[in-house]
Amino acid sequence: MTGAKPQSQSHEPHESQKTQSPYAQLFRIPGTKAFCVSGAIARLPMSMMGLGIVLALNHMYDNWTIAGVMSAAYVLATAAVTPLYARLFDRFGQRKVGPVILTVQIIVMLGFAFAALMRVPIPLLFVLAVVMGMTQFSFGALVRTRWAYVLDRADKEDLLNTAYALESAIDEIVFIFGPILAAFLAASVHPVSQLFVPTLACAFGGAVFFALRDTQPPVLREITVVAADTDDADVRLAAGGAAVSADRFDLDRLKTGDRDRRKRNVLTYAGVLPLLAVFIVFNMAFTAFDTSMTAVMKSLHLDSVLGVQLAMLAVGSCMGALVFGSRELKGSRWRHMIMFLALMTVGFVVIHLCQGNLIVMGLVEILTGLTISPVFASGNLLVKETVPEESLTEGLSWVSTAGTMGASFGSMITGIVLDHFDPGVGLSLPAVFVGCSIPFALIGWLLVRRRG
Repeated sequence: MTGAKPQSQSHEPHESQKTQSPYAQLFRIPGTKAFCVSGAIARLPMSMMGLGIVLALNHMYDNWTIAGVMSAAYVLATAAVTPLYARLFDRFGQRKVGPVILTVQIIVMLGFAFAALMRVPIPLLFVLAVVMGMTQFSFGALVRTRWAYVLDRADKEDLLNTAYALESAIDEIVFIFGPILAAFLAASVHPVSQLFVPTLACAFGGAVFFALRDTQPPVLREITVVAADTDDADVRLAAGGAAVSADRFDLDRLKTGDRDRRKRNVLTYAGVLPLLAVFIVFNMAFTAFDTSMTAVMKSLHLDSVLGVQLAMLAVGSCMGALVFGSRELKGSRWRHMIMFLALMTVGFVVIHLCQGNLIVMGLVEILTGLTISPVFASGNLLVKETVPEESLTEGLSWVSTAGTMGASFGSMITGIVLDHFDPGVGLSLPAVFVGCSIPFALIGWLLVRRRG
């Protein structure tokens, strides 16, 4: 009897854990709620600054091209430096690097917002936009790196798919409220107010995030193995000459292999470059959609519902992330990505065809959005499976950088199109961009399969 009690007590938590949703299991791990929430708040500029620049500049100068090109300049500057910051985070750790870069970032963002408020000359504003972009780093990559570390420490790596899907859902929640908030502030408060709010959110969320020490991944150091000297007297006594030669060969090979691995660039791993090409091209669709939808709503004199219309796509993506994260799809992640990209292309085509009916278009946007987060989550998981752990932040940042570059190209191209054609033409661009990303995904899949 006494032996039966402990058995039933140990069995009870196991059963309750089994019935818990994977998301509940994630947040049972100490510290995960804090870094997840603070990281989400710090990411608000991701959804507000690009559109905020477009709204502010278009209101001030009534020119889509200037607005789009300046937004693109900011985003391209961000894309150029994000991998460099990621290497610093991987090498020195989040706590040492983060607070310094965050402080500079907030100062420059406030400087740009005040310069726009004071209507400084456009060339100066361009310079400030580029400088502001050069202070940005990927909070999403830092959060995902923490998830990988915390889940590995808790021996729950099987929840990584859920964690990355959750982060994709959070990205979409940020994209739901960001455009709504930016459009509302620009229309109802002040044309430049949408530049100040994300700055404050980044300052608060970033400060809290970097203050959380318990969940910060350690800096991984590589150890170089030095081969034993064959002339060493102790070595001669411990083994015969043949054994010493064999040991020296094995140690030399290990040392050389370690040196080669340390020198290897993240971009040289199989499938990484095609994956980045996918993210560049298909991310062009989202800024094209935001900018074109803004022009469509403006032409219909429905500026007040712009934020809601923009949010429909993100609502669907958030729903898709939650569903994707609660299930483990079988087969190659490349195949999943290609399937979701194809469905997304069809969705954007239908959105363009039914742009005259806002209700139907909104419903189609939600359905199309279901395919977005699974693409992002699959891409991040492919990086996690491909690059070594000590380069994970850099690998994830390259994905973020590719998306940022795509967003800038999409904004720039769409701005030029809208200045020469009607808004309906601009709304056809998202389908074109997503469709063009599919061949790159196919190339990546073939490369990975060929290299085993």
